[in-house]
Amino acid sequence: MRRGSPTFILTINEGHYNLKETQNLGLLIFNTTIWQVENMNGLIKKINTKKGFTLVELLVVMVIIGLLAALVAPRLFPKLGKGKQSAAKAQIELLGQALDQYRLDVGSYPSTQEGLQALMTNPGVENWDGPYLKKNLPLDSWGKPYLYQQPGGHGEYDLSSYGRDGKVGGEGEDKDVNNWE
Repeated sequence: MRRGSPTFILTINEGHYNLKETQNLGLLIFNTTIWQVENMNGLIKKINTKKGFTLVELLVVMVIIGLLAALVAPRLFPKLGKGKQSAAKAQIELLGQALDQYRLDVGSYPSTQEGLQALMTNPGVENWDGPYLKKNLPLDSWGKPYLYQQPGGHGEYDLSSYGRDGKVGGEGEDKDVNNWE
């Protein structure tokens, strides 16, 4: 609105509109819609006060997010598998330390028949001073029990996980995790 131009007020009563000249109003708020009064002839212009995004804008943003996810996801998922491999290796190291403590107390490693459970409960041997683990016997990163053999084929004992596939050998996340490698 220009300075010095007259302003008007619009009153609405039972569906009838009255337009009166006033000195201090140029905008009328009615039912949360703002109307700007243009002139005495009753020309009223609705001012758009709704804010938001159009459907096209939302679709463009969704396509961009989809493209970014398609580019990033393949690079992220192999690192997830390496993380599980690293966690299994760390658990095997901790189990190895518990087995070494068992051997210091008892004089030998648990037999294959006694297994890793000998770290938690006394298998009936003298000088057992366990449990040697603070928590329950862990499963590998894929939810399978660790494999223990004594005497081992690669040292005094073998401790391993067959990886994601649960089979000997494999590549990537399916690769075996062993205490001798």
